[in-house]
Amino acid sequence: MTKINRITLKNGEFRYEFNVYLGIDPLTGKKKRTTRRFKSKRSAEVALRKLELSRFENNVSSINKYTFKDIYNLWLENHKNEIRGTTLASKQSKFNKRILPKFGRLLINEITVAYCQSIVNEWSKEMQAYNDYIIQTRLVFNYAERLEIINKNPMRLVSLPKKKNEKEFVVEKKQFLDSLELKLFMEILESEQNTLNTCLFRVLAFTGMRKGEVLALHWSDVNLQTNELYVQKTLVKVSNKHLLQPPKTKASYRWLDIDQKTINFLKRWKIEQKELYKEFGFHVQNDENQPIFTTYHHRLNKMNYMRVSTPNDKLEAFFGRHKELHKIKIHGFRHTHASLLFEAGATIKEVQSRLGHSDIKTTMDIYTHITTSSRKRLAEKFQNHIDF
Repeated sequence: MTKINRITLKNGEFRYEFNVYLGIDPLTGKKKRTTRRFKSKRSAEVALRKLELSRFENNVSSINKYTFKDIYNLWLENHKNEIRGTTLASKQSKFNKRILPKFGRLLINEITVAYCQSIVNEWSKEMQAYNDYIIQTRLVFNYAERLEIINKNPMRLVSLPKKKNEKEFVVEKKQFLDSLELKLFMEILESEQNTLNTCLFRVLAFTGMRKGEVLALHWSDVNLQTNELYVQKTLVKVSNKHLLQPPKTKASYRWLDIDQKTINFLKRWKIEQKELYKEFGFHVQNDENQPIFTTYHHRLNKMNYMRVSTPNDKLEAFFGRHKELHKIKIHGFRHTHASLLFEAGATIKEVQSRLGHSDIKTTMDIYTHITTSSRKRLAEKFQNHIDF
């Protein structure tokens, strides 16, 4: 209950003062308070009752008019400066694609657990990774709860649908290459005599770096004499622009040793890159400012970073030309590197450090996936051998 205080002025007269809480400002999410002073205690009591009644009426009317999208916009405005640009773009995409079409126009205080459950059930049938949509939706409800617009987060009470694993005994197509497959891949790649492509896919497969980390490399990040490489940035695409950002986590900053053959290809590409720049009439920058993996952008008429989608396109085209090879995606080279490290006898901690995982659980998940896939393929080989 708000207290009315009697204060004494310098001239000896009395005044009656109170400081009252007016609720949450929906535009800023911050608490509002006001201080009032009166000559008589009676006047202060009347004014205080009016303010408290007004606060109650305003809160009731506000609560009854806020839609889920209103609260989402407030939450996003307060949240967007705390996260990376790529993370923000990913969140906005999830909300625009699936969450806002289901919740956006509804009054947030009228959304029930039953409705949330029906949407979760629907999402579970449409996609595998539906749990992330639940998490994002829950964050908006949490924000509404903090603003005292709702009393309870309905998304917190939903149950995750359990799906019968119909593919439990089906051998999954592995998303990495074994040593023989990788050797064949590299031999065919080298036979095409494209040094840039060979360097790109060798660095991906022989370091386990993330695609964005590879594309962000400058020549100053690689020591061609000591065969070392320093990961300290990543290339991302935000709002149709390519930008350099810090690595994904603190653990992503790391030194990596590189094999001599990869170093030799990089040395060859550095020479060819200079010739290519000269051919197009561009100046090669110093090592600190010169990206390793560059392409000519016709629209901009300049040599610049390779687009983040280009390695995917190159890989897709390569497998299109060589359909006899086991097909994987770009991220599969990271799993390939991890699997070969484990095969070579590396410990989980060593693999965690090399891949730049901040959480060993991530490394363990890869390890489990690889060993499970190997175990299933072993059973398949046995059945094919006995053939009855």
